[in-house]
Amino acid sequence: MAAATHWIATATAQSVLERGGNAFDAAVAGAFVLHVVEPHLNGPGGDLTAVFATESDPTPVVLVGQGPAPAGATPEHYRAEGLDLVPGSGALAATVPGAVDAWLLLLRDHGTWELADVLAPAIGYARDGHPVAAGVVRTITAVQGLFRDHWPTSATQWLPGGTVPAPGDLVRNEALAAVLDRLLDAGDGSGSRTARIDAARSEWAEGFVAEAIDRFVRAPHRHASGTDHAGVIRASDLAAFRASYEPAATVEFRGCTIAKTGPWGQGPALLQTLRLLEPLDDALLDPSTSVGAHTIVEAQKLAMADREAFYGDGDVPLDVLLSDAYTDERRALIGERASSELRPGTIAGVERAMPPARTSYSAGDGAGLGEPTVQVARDAERAPVAPVAPVEDRGEPFVAPDGETRGDTCHIDVVDRWGNIVSATPSGGWLQSSPTIPDLGFCLGTRLQMTWLEPGTASTLRPGERPRTTLTPTLVLRDGVPVAAVGSPGGDQQDQWQLLFLLRWIVGGYTPQQAIDAPALHTTSFPGSFWPRTWEPAGLVVEDRLGDDVIAELEARGHVVTRAGDWSLGRLTCVTRDPATGVLGAAANPRGAQGYAAGR
Repeated sequence: MAAATHWIATATAQSVLERGGNAFDAAVAGAFVLHVVEPHLNGPGGDLTAVFATESDPTPVVLVGQGPAPAGATPEHYRAEGLDLVPGSGALAATVPGAVDAWLLLLRDHGTWELADVLAPAIGYARDGHPVAAGVVRTITAVQGLFRDHWPTSATQWLPGGTVPAPGDLVRNEALAAVLDRLLDAGDGSGSRTARIDAARSEWAEGFVAEAIDRFVRAPHRHASGTDHAGVIRASDLAAFRASYEPAATVEFRGCTIAKTGPWGQGPALLQTLRLLEPLDDALLDPSTSVGAHTIVEAQKLAMADREAFYGDGDVPLDVLLSDAYTDERRALIGERASSELRPGTIAGVERAMPPARTSYSAGDGAGLGEPTVQVARDAERAPVAPVAPVEDRGEPFVAPDGETRGDTCHIDVVDRWGNIVSATPSGGWLQSSPTIPDLGFCLGTRLQMTWLEPGTASTLRPGERPRTTLTPTLVLRDGVPVAAVGSPGGDQQDQWQLLFLLRWIVGGYTPQQAIDAPALHTTSFPGSFWPRTWEPAGLVVEDRLGDDVIAELEARGHVVTRAGDWSLGRLTCVTRDPATGVLGAAANPRGAQGYAAGR
C-alpha cells in the first residue's frame, strides 16, 4: 500500500511495489517524483524526516535528512545585515540540503533496486513533463511579481513564455532531469549497487551540485525582509553533511506505541500531548464535541509552549518532559476556559531564554520591531493576555507575494507485503523559497527561519546545528510491531492534525479513512515556526463541519475561533498493516482532491 499527497507519487510508489520492490524502493521513487510534481511543497534543495521499521527489526528508527545551519550562519552576520529575524524567503534562510542524501542513504541500506530504476520515474516526469497541479499554479500566481522583478531565474523556469501556466498544462524541468542523470553517471564503473549509490551521494555533496549552489548564492537577491542579501551557504557546508539515523522517541498511549523524531523536531510535542490526555475519560478525547475539542486544544497549548522553551538541537530534557510527575503537574493547568497565555513549564537546573511572543511584526521598523509583544506567563498565576483575532490561520498552505510561506510540505507512507513500513515528510526547497539555481533546476530551502537570533533560547541560530523543524512523521506499533504509518503537511499543524487522527482511530474506533475525513481543528495560540513568528493568543481554527453548536460552545469558553470552511484543514495520509492477518490498508485526504491512496 502507498499513500501520498500527490496521486502521481502514490502511483509511482505502488508501481514499484507491484514490480517486486520493497517499501523503501517505493518510498524513494515516490519521493523523487514529489520533487517534480509538488515543487511548491518540496524539492531537492530541501529536507526530510522519516520514521521507519523493517520486517527483520520492528524497532522504529528515524531517518535524519535535516541539514544544519551553514558555518557562516551566525546571529551576528544576520544582525549586521540589518535583520532581527531570519527571513522567510531567500538564501539566508537555507540550511544544508538534506533530502537527497537521506533518500539515497535509505535506499542504499534498506532498498533492493538499482538507483537508476528508482530515479527513472522522476527523470521522466521532469524531462517529458507532467500536468501541473492547481496548487502549483496558485503558488506561482502569488509570487509572479517577485519572480519578474527580482528572481529572473525563477521566472524563466516557472513563467514559460512570460505567463503563469494553467492547471493541467504540461510543465518540464529539464535542468533537474539533467542533475539526476549526472548523479547516475557518477556511479558508472562502480562495482556494486551500494558503491553506485555512494558515488551519487558524493557527487551531490562534493561535486557539481555543491559547486553550483556556492556560486549562485553569492549574488545578493531579494528576501522576505524586503531587502537584498547574499547567502552564506558554501560548498564546504554540503561536503561536511551526511544524512544519518537516530532512535525514535516513543510513548505508550492506550495500548499503542507512538514513535516520533527527537526534540530537534516538533514530534515530541505530540508525545507530550498524548501523555497529558492518556488518563482522561474517553468523553474528553472526542474532538467532535466542545468539551473534547477544548480539552485537546488546551493540552496542545501546554505541549507547544514547552516546544518553544526547550526543543532544539541541543541537550533537551525529554525524559523529564515525558515523565509522570511533570505531566501530572502540567495536566492540572487544563481549565474550563481557553488559556490565552503561553505557559511553558519549569525544569530544575534547566534555564532557557524564551523567544519573543509577537502578535504582529513589521519588517524595517528598527527598534521595537514586531511590537506589540505579549507577556509570556510561566505559571498559572499571571493575568491572561486579552485575546486578539487571528490574522492568518496557518491551516491551508499560505504563500505571500514576497515568497513568505507557512505550512507547505508533502508526505508519503508506504508498507509492503513483508512488513517494511515508512512514514516520511519531505519539505523545503519550495519553488518560492529562493531564486531557482539555473544549472540545477531547483532552489534552496528556508528551514533556518525556525531559529531565533536572540541569544540563549533552545532554538537560537547556531552554525552546524539543526533548526527545530516542523517535519514530524509518525509510526504506530502494537505489541512491538508496526501497525500504521501516518503523517501530514501543515507546518505547526502537522502533529495537531495527527493527534485528531490518533484519538479518533485508537480511542474512538474510527477507520483510518473516517478519522482523516472527520472535521479538523487546530490552535494558533503559540509562536509560529515560520517567519514572521507571530502567534494568536487563544486562537482556534475549525472546519465549519464541526457544527454551529459546538463552535458556539467553544467561543463561550473563550476560544477566539476562525471558521476555515467545511473541508479545509488537514492533509493526512496513512498506511496500515494487521500483523495477525497480513492485511494492508491505506487512506488519504480528500481535501484539495490531490492526495491518493492505492494498493493491492
